[in-house]
Amino acid sequence: MSALLNVKNLKVSYGGINAVKGIDLHVDRGELVALIGANGAGKSSSLKAIAGVLTPSAGEIQFLGQRAEKLPAYELVQLGLGMVPEGRGVFKRMTILENLQMGAFLKKDATAVKQKLEEVYSYFPRLKERLSQLAGTLSGGEQQMVAMGRAMMAEPQLLLLDEPSMGLSPIMVETIFDVIRNLSANGMTILLVEQNARLALQMANRAYVMESGLITLSGSGKELLEDSRVRTAYLGE
Repeated sequence: MSALLNVKNLKVSYGGINAVKGIDLHVDRGELVALIGANGAGKSSSLKAIAGVLTPSAGEIQFLGQRAEKLPAYELVQLGLGMVPEGRGVFKRMTILENLQMGAFLKKDATAVKQKLEEVYSYFPRLKERLSQLAGTLSGGEQQMVAMGRAMMAEPQLLLLDEPSMGLSPIMVETIFDVIRNLSANGMTILLVEQNARLALQMANRAYVMESGLITLSGSGKELLEDSRVRTAYLGE
């Protein structure tokens, strides 16, 4: 396995807060890696730094073998980094179809875009039923589907998911996690930040636990599910 993403001693500060205090992590091609931890642990800040949305105050990010910590977000998208942000970030005054097409704005081949749309519909049949509906009128779960579909349209080498289950009903959480599971089974490399630790660890090949800006534990998803510290702190046992 070759590491698609390699992060060394990453530090992120903003507004006088040291949100991330020097973390190391890596994601190998084809893996689903989860980053779990309490609110305010620094998970989302880490993801935003990897995606080029926040500039790290120190450390090194390598993506596809090249230094990426100083690259702007749009260049990382061109390289093959896709992100579904926390809060979904759909274009509310645009239709579902327009939102999805925005994900393919770098693609010139109309036939390939059409094929990719069909693939997205196969994961989210509900979207195909109402392509002309404005994204702002959708439920939270449906907006999450649009955000994920939009990221998939760019055919990313690495997909970053920031709290995909946040604010969703249990049945919608199940639907979204089924899609994540299928994407992973079909070879998509995924780095998942998720508050629902049990669900994340059940799916993940490997996982990292983050506390107060530092990584305190790492291992396979199975190992961490069985770790007494994780069970007490995150699984309510």
